[in-house]
Amino acid sequence: MLKSFKTVAVILALSGCIQSCGIRTIKQGEIGVKRKFGKLQPNSLISGLYTYNLFTTRIITLPTTLNNMDVTLDLPSKEGLLVSTQISVLYRIKAEFVPNIIATIGDSNYEEVIVMSVFRSAAANVSSRFFAKDMHTSERANIERGILERMQLLLAPKGFQVENVLLKSIRLPKGLSNSIEQKLEAEQEAQRMDFVLNREKREAERKRIEAGGIRDAQLIITQGLNPYIIEWKSIETFKQLANSPNTRVVVTNGTNSSVMIGQPER
Repeated sequence: MLKSFKTVAVILALSGCIQSCGIRTIKQGEIGVKRKFGKLQPNSLISGLYTYNLFTTRIITLPTTLNNMDVTLDLPSKEGLLVSTQISVLYRIKAEFVPNIIATIGDSNYEEVIVMSVFRSAAANVSSRFFAKDMHTSERANIERGILERMQLLLAPKGFQVENVLLKSIRLPKGLSNSIEQKLEAEQEAQRMDFVLNREKREAERKRIEAGGIRDAQLIITQGLNPYIIEWKSIETFKQLANSPNTRVVVTNGTNSSVMIGQPER
């Protein structure tokens, strides 16, 4: 009887241990922390399988992989306008800061409490140094870099590593957007007119050079046609006509005037 009672007691004890024993798997890219009797343990838990007492202990995990936070925000510009933007913030939690983040901020709302708050402040601070139109120019990269550096400065001591800040879309006030479009159109038209004028100038230069070449050729020919050359050419022509089998009648004064009458016989 006593032996049976001991057996039952052992079975109940084992059953109680099994029921109170929890198993938790921490995945790769996560860091866990045990909270025992409401107190966080100093040692972090890396990926693996862990057992713990369900009644006294809880395992809390935070991801250390890259997080993407998309935010739609109206940013102030240097001239006092509000520019609607959509921005992505890429950040991760530093593994060694996980216990402190859980202890001081919590395991669920750290993004809203810390990352988002710092981002709003940094974005407004940086954008107010630039004109609204700068967000559509090469200054856009400087705005992104300014927000990133500001966030890194404020969040690194708290255990957050900001990887990048990306301005995904920008919507300027309607009046300013129309002004920028008109300016761009005017610049494009001016560039087109410059191209047309340069083309016409090149064509005029080509014609001038061509006319100069024709003039120089005519001048050379004119200078070479003296009376002796003309008379010599006429004699050569008469010789060729005399040796030709075709019949022609040529009336000439013997020097510089001649008229050919008739057609060649066939």
